[in-house]
Amino acid sequence: MKPSLTIKELTAAVGGGITPRMVRHYHQLGLLPPPKRSPSNYRLYTQQDVIRLQKIVALKQQGFQLNHIRHILAVELAADTNETLMTQLQQQYRSVMQQISQLRQTATALEGLLGRDQDCQIMQSSVLAQLKLLEVDTQAGLGELNQLWGKLDAQVHNHSEVFPEALQRLLPDLSARSEIEQHLISQLVLACGDVSLVSFLRLSNRAIAVIREALKSGCEIIVDIPTVAAALDHTRLVHLGCKVTTLIDNPHISNVAEAEQAFCQHQEWQTKLLQISPGAVVVIGYAPSVLLQTCAAITHQKIQPALVIGMPIGFSHAPAAKRQLMEQQVSFITIEGTLGGGLLAATALNALVESLIDKPHCHCYLQNSLAGK
Repeated sequence: MKPSLTIKELTAAVGGGITPRMVRHYHQLGLLPPPKRSPSNYRLYTQQDVIRLQKIVALKQQGFQLNHIRHILAVELAADTNETLMTQLQQQYRSVMQQISQLRQTATALEGLLGRDQDCQIMQSSVLAQLKLLEVDTQAGLGELNQLWGKLDAQVHNHSEVFPEALQRLLPDLSARSEIEQHLISQLVLACGDVSLVSFLRLSNRAIAVIREALKSGCEIIVDIPTVAAALDHTRLVHLGCKVTTLIDNPHISNVAEAEQAFCQHQEWQTKLLQISPGAVVVIGYAPSVLLQTCAAITHQKIQPALVIGMPIGFSHAPAAKRQLMEQQVSFITIEGTLGGGLLAATALNALVESLIDKPHCHCYLQNSLAGK
């Protein structure tokens, strides 16, 4: 590489969609140090500038905001200890969580208005008209605002909540997605009450088609712990001929910490994972290690599931496991990051099962199955 690079050569060397305009913006924010100048007053950059800009790009891709990146790089330049950097990151995390909390409060208020159904419209119109006149900077104004919420909340006793109307106003535009995928998204949002989940849901190409074919063929369903199995739509699954097998079949294990520890400490369940039948659907809602070992087994062609629903809980291993799942040559449904859980994993499977058959009015299929055991 040349000892000195122009700004265009710098952006070409770094890649990642970086433009000269972005580089100049990073100079203004203090993310990049002032460059040297040529006799013709052109900016000149070094290999160190390339490395620094690559770090900025990588941190941005991981979700860090520019002001947080500046702090991280400042600590790095100061040759501080890892402990100091971890303290800095912890402070930034708390700041971000406070911002999220404030935004969540705003979102909750908006959901409280937008999520109202037709039966609340008359009262809602009156409240909205009064809302525009409120001065909420004073304590008295806040009291008036609470009174308005009280008027709206009084209406909820008159009828059950109409979820489709609320979702129609709150969900982003899903018109480009199939009807089945729209139903899947709606059910997941209703399961956790968080519309932001839509941004983190990931499905592989043809995932829905693959799992529907597997379910119609009566595939085996493998779940990580009994809590996930309990949340499945057994009536429909029995009707389809799908057997549910629990990997960690200890009824006393009911949370992520217990599931993670049990799987790591007991070879029998690790061996059981390698015995998953070809074409099975694997549903993981708790233990990150189960998903990590599932990915490893797929990579080494020890198991060949039709699809993996990978939604374990965790703050380091779970996001890593989900990233590994998305790199596998297997169909998958997952939620990026820490968000997940057994209810969401079971809901994903149930939504797709529901798209295949109506639920029988009786439980005769389930009763017949239990009688045969």
